[in-house]
Amino acid sequence: MTTSTKTSTTDIPLTAPAPMTPLQEFWHYFSSNKGAVAGLVVILIICFMAVFANFVAPHSPSDQYRDALLLPPAWLEGGNWSYVLGTDDVGRDILSRLIYGSRLSIAVGIVAVTASLVMGILLGLIAGYFKGIIDTAIMRIVDIMLAMPSLLLAIAIVAILGPSIVNAALAISIVSLPHYVRLTRAATMAEMSRDYVTSSKVIGAGPLRLMFICILPNCLAPLIVQATLGFSSAILDMAALGFLGLGAQPPTPEWGSMLADALQFVQRAWWVVTFPGLMILITVLAFNLMGDGLRDALDPKLKQ
Repeated sequence: MTTSTKTSTTDIPLTAPAPMTPLQEFWHYFSSNKGAVAGLVVILIICFMAVFANFVAPHSPSDQYRDALLLPPAWLEGGNWSYVLGTDDVGRDILSRLIYGSRLSIAVGIVAVTASLVMGILLGLIAGYFKGIIDTAIMRIVDIMLAMPSLLLAIAIVAILGPSIVNAALAISIVSLPHYVRLTRAATMAEMSRDYVTSSKVIGAGPLRLMFICILPNCLAPLIVQATLGFSSAILDMAALGFLGLGAQPPTPEWGSMLADALQFVQRAWWVVTFPGLMILITVLAFNLMGDGLRDALDPKLKQ
């Protein structure tokens, strides 16, 4: 007597989903933070305006229209759609100056963050790897810098070197340096006890290879997050120095200097102060939101 067996469709094993690539995994965790995605969109728009300011801006940032002094925004009574956000006290288009000012702010942020990041990584790796008297000397200098208010230190540096956009960027990179040094040193000391570092030492890897090939790639995640947040700090410091007259000099369009020039018109021409302040607020908030999303996407402890 023969028995027939029937195969049920439920017995067929289901195929496992394909594993995500590192880039797909990063975007999965980053995009789950809606605020970070919104911040990224805002930053991309600002970067687009900065790169293509010559084509996006309706007017030249330095052209003065004497027949349009302190015009209100176009949607208010007395406004003109040729000057959407109004004009300042000498007839310059505010929208055009804001667009060109984004170019300066983004450029200063890139220069300041890159310089402080490179120097911070170098000093942090040296301090965390060699330890001893080298570590003590570097960290005591860092502690002295952290004991001073960052803006006050930046003002002192610019006052010594002279007010200019280059000296302001240099001052911002110097005051941002301690954060990268401390973060790199802590990450380096944590990685030094790992098995892969010990194995590399056993097979004869030199200090430079250990620091830059073995240890540094595993320390980049927190440094990337800190660099993103450093952009917002650099923009704020640049605006503060410009407001004090120590950054970009007239007639260069810069958000902080635009605020300083408009102080005397606060009560009768609110738009001259409001729009530069809003640009600083929106840009800094966007970088902070994106930095928060990067932290969620790059920190394994925060991944669900």
